Formats: sequence, structure tokens, C-alpha cells
Amino acid sequence: MKPGPRLTPLAASLPATVPFVGPEAQERIRGRLFAARLGANEMGFGPSPAAVSAMAAAASEAWMYGDPENHDLKQALATELDVPAEAIVVGEGIDALLGYLVRLMVGPGDTVVTSRGAYPTFNYHVAGFGGTLHEVPYRGDHEDPAALVAAASKTDAKLVYLANPDNPMGSWHGAAAISETIEAVPDGCLLVLDEAYVEFAPEGTASPLDPTDRRVIRMRTFSKAHGLAGMRVGYAIGHPELIAAFNKVRNHFGMCRVAQAAALASLRDPEHLPETIDRVAAARLRIGEIAAANGLAALPSATNFVAIDCGRDGAFARRVLGGLIERDVFVRMPFVAPQDRCIRVSCGPDESLDLLEKALPAALKAAG
Repeated sequence: MKPGPRLTPLAASLPATVPFVGPEAQERIRGRLFAARLGANEMGFGPSPAAVSAMAAAASEAWMYGDPENHDLKQALATELDVPAEAIVVGEGIDALLGYLVRLMVGPGDTVVTSRGAYPTFNYHVAGFGGTLHEVPYRGDHEDPAALVAAASKTDAKLVYLANPDNPMGSWHGAAAISETIEAVPDGCLLVLDEAYVEFAPEGTASPLDPTDRRVIRMRTFSKAHGLAGMRVGYAIGHPELIAAFNKVRNHFGMCRVAQAAALASLRDPEHLPETIDRVAAARLRIGEIAAANGLAALPSATNFVAIDCGRDGAFARRVLGGLIERDVFVRMPFVAPQDRCIRVSCGPDESLDLLEKALPAALKAAG
């Protein structure tokens, strides 16, 4: 037998994992479509009509590569955020930007700190570049900034990851706590502050942007509040020297023209975003009411999803989730105890929440 491709020893040692099994894969296995898609934290209310029009107009230009500098979008973001354009890098969603950052900073044996049960794609990148991951438990369904910083100091970590608001629990810390965390980051360590859901959070959640601060890089996205998950547009805000380093490793032509046009048009639509945030807030209340009507508790959320405490352990919550999936309602759940006592339901239009309301009592009954 002829030898196959020669993977690196690191790649050969890694499992071929999929951080999230997509609803499409589940539909293929099930042999039918979901009636309600409430599991991937997508924006079921859709993107800005201006973004839709911009995508349609840009479609005829899809034969051209996108601008490798993302110039227009960066300038618009700089104006919106009141930071220099040199402090912003645009990429193919936060996932890609996390991958580029880890590639820049983490080599075999380098230490990285995160929360046990936090967003797993970050961990996937760390493993892919040979980093050593140290995990800190949640405290009261919140990520624990003080414990993360302490672990980073103890392990001489290069990166420490914190999402605010958090996925999968929807919890959050106020701006003062985040500022204190940045101040406490040990020398030589970078705080990776994932703010994918920050538009949904209460006022006073985001600490002030300071692109002169070398201790923190912030990740934001058009996938959530802007309803453009399928376009894959994210951006990072940080010190210009760190941002410039992304040019060493990023895919310069990774952003397509259609995605660039969609994000720019959405950013220039001042009315759509607040309307969407209001609709998400109403959907969170509705999900809480559905949970309460079934004897369950919805956790407070600053995101476009709600974690519903099923009141028992992870095995029971998985049965509830399975019962919902059997009834064509796609949801997900945290994967680490004790957070896995919950299921996680994305906000969506009334039609989808009607299906959740109908399916949940039967799923709970089937779960025993």
C-alpha cells in the first residue's frame, strides 16, 4: 500500500472533531427538516432590508474578489466606534479571527486559559496549534473573571478568553468588572474579550474602547444582532501593532464582495438594529413565559438566546432536548455540568416560538 498524506505529528494526534453539529447535518440524519430553527443563535428576524438590497446589487459583481483591505467597512466601523481604522481588522467571522490570533500567539506547549464549558471553537484553535489549555469553572452560571486572571498568572498564559455576554449561559458582567479584569491581566498575557452579543446587553455592559491598551483585544460580529451569520463577517479591535500583525497570517481575500456590501449596508441602516434588539427582548420574555408555564426557570439573558433550567441534571436536559428535536424544534444545550442542566433556546419569530410552546410539554413528559 502506498503511503498516504504525511500529516504533521500534531495534526495526526488530534481527533477529527466538529465543534457543533449543524442543523443541516441533523436534518440529513433525521430525513426531514426542522420546523423551528432555535438552536444556533442566528437572527431569525433576518437582516436589514438595506443589507438584502446591497447583497442583491453586489451579486452581479461576485466575479471579482473582495477588497483585501476591507477599506470601506473598516472606515465605517472606525467612525461608528470612534477608534482609528488601524485598530480594526475584519475577518470571516469571530471564529476565523480567533484562529488567526491563536496562530499568531500560540505555539506547542504555550498556555491558554478559558472557562470550562465556554465557547468551544476557541479551544479547537488552541489545540490545533499545540497550545495547552487550562480551564476555570463557572461561578453561579457566570464566567469568573478573577479566577481566569489568577489562572493566567499562575500558568504564565499567553491568552485568556472571556466572553461578555457569555455563551452558552447568556450571563454578563458590567463594564466596571471588565475594566478591573483588563487592569489585572498579567504582563505578557492578552485578554481575548469576545463581545459577539454585546449589542443585546444592558447599557453599561461594555467597558470603554481603548485601542492604545495592549492588554486586550475585542471580538465583535455581524452574525448576531445584524442577522448576517451566513455572510461570515467579524471584526477585532485592538492595539494597532497587534492588529497589523494579523496581516502576517490572515487570508487577505477571505472576505467576499457580497459579505462586505451586506455588512456596510447594515452598519449604515440606523433604524434596523434597535428594532431588532427590541424584537429580541420581546422574544426573551416570551421564552421565559413558555418556560414558566412548564414549571421551568429561564435564566437572565443579555443575548439573543435564553438558557432554560430544566431543574434536574444533564441527562434529563438531554432527554428534553431530544424530545424537542423529535418534534422538529432545533435547540442546543451547554455541554459541561452544572450548566448542562439547561437547554439553550435562540430568540426567533412568533411562529417558531409557537412551535416551541406546543412541543415543550410533550418533550418534558417524554423525558420523564
